[in-house]
This record gives sequence, structure tokens and C-alpha cells, in this order.
Amino acid sequence: MSTLLVKHAALLITMDDLRREIPEGGLFIRDGFIEQVGATSELPTTADEVLDLRGHIVIPGLINTHHHFYQTLTRAVPAAQNANLFNWLKTLYPIWARMTPEDIYISTQTALAELALSGCTTASDHLYLFPNGSRLDDEIAAAQEIGVRLHASRGSMSLGESQGGLPPDSVVDTEDHILRDSQRLIETYHDPKPGAMVQIVLAPCSPFSVTGDLMRESARLARQYGVHLHTHLAETQDEEVFCLQKFGYRPVAYMESLEWVGNDVWFAHAVHVNTAEIQVFAQTGCGVAHCPSSNMRLASGIAPVMRYLAHGVKVGLGVDGSASNDSSHMLGEARQAMLLARLAAGLEGASLSSQDAPPLMTARQALELATRGGAAVLGRSDIGSLEPGKCADFVAFNLNTLDYAGALHDPVAALVFCQPQRASYTVVHGRMIVKDGVLQTLDLPRLIERHNRAAQRLLQG
Repeated sequence: MSTLLVKHAALLITMDDLRREIPEGGLFIRDGFIEQVGATSELPTTADEVLDLRGHIVIPGLINTHHHFYQTLTRAVPAAQNANLFNWLKTLYPIWARMTPEDIYISTQTALAELALSGCTTASDHLYLFPNGSRLDDEIAAAQEIGVRLHASRGSMSLGESQGGLPPDSVVDTEDHILRDSQRLIETYHDPKPGAMVQIVLAPCSPFSVTGDLMRESARLARQYGVHLHTHLAETQDEEVFCLQKFGYRPVAYMESLEWVGNDVWFAHAVHVNTAEIQVFAQTGCGVAHCPSSNMRLASGIAPVMRYLAHGVKVGLGVDGSASNDSSHMLGEARQAMLLARLAAGLEGASLSSQDAPPLMTARQALELATRGGAAVLGRSDIGSLEPGKCADFVAFNLNTLDYAGALHDPVAALVFCQPQRASYTVVHGRMIVKDGVLQTLDLPRLIERHNRAAQRLLQG
């Protein structure tokens, strides 16, 4: 039975039901779970390990609800820099088709290292193409070395160009194999218990890359085993036109027709939705992974996040693929979400009186999306806040830096309004993944060298 005492935090943000913010706060942790939360003076005075966080703000670990780790290998590819989603995909699919199992492994570690340094303790990844013998197992093995919680989505593409889909035939798979492998992965890796480090998600890629049959069978299999479902949806207007022409439905109605709505489903993006569709999400319990940087990068649009929240829709944040964001910084994504929501409010309210103008997203709302919101989207009740019984996943940022100078009258707002910083400490289940701003679980310079060699090889063909 190991214990960890965290003490003297300048401010501890619990994100509990009361949204308590505790000055001179701390945590007492036993075997990876929080036993006590409160002022340092109220906590035990000794433990196996003691972490003094004077001058730091402590928040729950950030939760990333949508990513494509492998895309760290194709950041800022010249031919894809100025393209919308469909053209961006057509440019990159042939490059991704060259990936090997080692590429999946290396890119996973790069993405998770970047996330951990930004304060992320749980990440959901959507791996939907498996060229040259690659498997989701490669990603899971790489994540276990880093020490970040992983929701590994077994993605899939079965509808190639020859069948009217978007991806080239070289990167699609048979539906029988997809379903067999999905079952194998659930039975091998999925852990439903509190504190789970690995959970499996079934995640056909998108309405334009799989058949309706695969969507239905994936939902049936997921519900048989009690795992969650995930896919891209309503990301662009091109997708809306595709769905209307091919299926006779708008994207959300198409999901309803396939029984892809419910508390066990979350969608990435969900940008182009109307009020009735927002109500469908609210009534059925569907969640949304909001990816503001990616939506801006690909000129996809602005998701109606404040309307989602007003209707009670679960919303988390996703950095999305590192080839459509070119970064994996969760605190940066929270800032981007706040700023983009404010831009949307300004555009919407331009012709309205000040009293009728839509509300502006606050810094605390943005942080809530990145913590409690993400936990709700992933279906996790054991993470997302700092309170007794929950996992000891927390992050500390040093407030005594140039970037926060002049902002310490509200340290919580400073995290989001000011330039996003690296975490000083990132702790997952009581284990320090980042300490004094340095990743503890692998040799970062060696990883960067290997990663850059792999990226060069992929682009050179």
C-alpha cells in the first residue's frame, strides 16, 4: 500500500460537483486513488512520497477525447497545408498506406509524450487504417510504456473508392476481419474496472468510409461487450452532401437509422448540426468531441458548443489528428475552444442588442470541457475531478513564470487566457509521468530522432 501526499498547492481546482477551488490545497493518495482532498492543514502530514507544490496550481488531469496518434508523422505536409478535409485526406492516404507497425509504435509515443507534457492524463485515439501488418496492439504497447490512460479505438474503413467511398482501396479492409479483430481486441485488452489504464472502443471511421452494415454490426458487438462507440460525424458540409446523396439522410439522421445513438456513443466534430439534431444528442445521451484547432485548420466550420451545453449535451475536447492540428497540446486546445466559442458568439450576436447577445465561454467552462466534460464523453466516472474515490490523475503548473506575470489575481483564468504552458507535473494514478517539466518514462531525444527518420521515409516513398 503506497501513499502520496500533495501539499501546499497555491490553488487546487477540484472540478467536483461544488467546483471547489482550495487555496493552500492538497491531496492524500493511496494506491493510485484519492483518499482525501482539502487544505494542507487538514491532511495527514506524512506519506511514502511527499510532493510540495508551493507556487503551483493543481487541476484534474486533462482528457483528450479524439486524436489520431499516427498523424504526428505527417505534420505540415506541404501538399496538404491548404486543403479542406476531403482533399486533405486524398493527399495523405497514400502516404499513410506506407506505415509499418514500428511507425504506429513511434508515433503513439510521440503523441502521448506531447500530450503528457501539456497536462493530459487520459487520451482516446482513433486508429482506423492498418497497413503492412500494423495492429492496434502496437499502439497499446507503446502507450503502456508512457503511462497515460488510453481509450484505444479500433477504427475501420471498408468502403474504398471502387465502391463509392473516399479512401483508396489499398487502405480498406474486409468487414469480416474488422469485426473478428474488434472482438479479439475487446477480449484481450478491455478493462471495465475503475482505474482502468486501457479500454477498447469500436470506431468505424466515418459515414463515407464504411458501409451501413459495418456500422450496425459494430454497434451490436460493442453493446454485447459493453464498450463504447465512436466515429467522425457532421464535420464538413461536403459530408452532409455525401450523406444526403448516398443514403438519403443528413448525417445525424443516418446515425439514428443505424442505431448509433445513445449514452455509449460519442461523435468527433459535430460541426454542421441544427437545433433538432442537438436535441437528438441531448435526449439520447450522445457525446461530442469538440476539435476547435482542427476545424479551423481545415476550414470546416465552428461547432455550436455553447448551444450543446445549453441543451445538456456532453462535450469534451479533442486535439484531433496531428496532421490537422499539427500539435497535441491539451491546455492549448482548451484555450482555442474558449476563443473560437467567443468568435462564434460575436458573429452570432453582431446584429443583436447587447442584452440578447449570446454568452461568452469562460475560462472555467473551457477547463471543465477538458476535464469533467471529457470524462462524461468517454463514459468514465472515475476521472475528471479531484475528489475521494477517484483516480489520482492531476496536473500542476508553475505560476511563477513570465507567461503568468500580472495574471495571478485569477490563476485559473490565467491557465486558459495566457500562453499555454508545459506542465510541471503530470501524475497518472499516483505515478509521476512528468516531473519538473521533464518526461520521466522514456528517452525523448532518442524518440524525436527515430520519429523524424520515420516521417522522412514516409514522405519520400
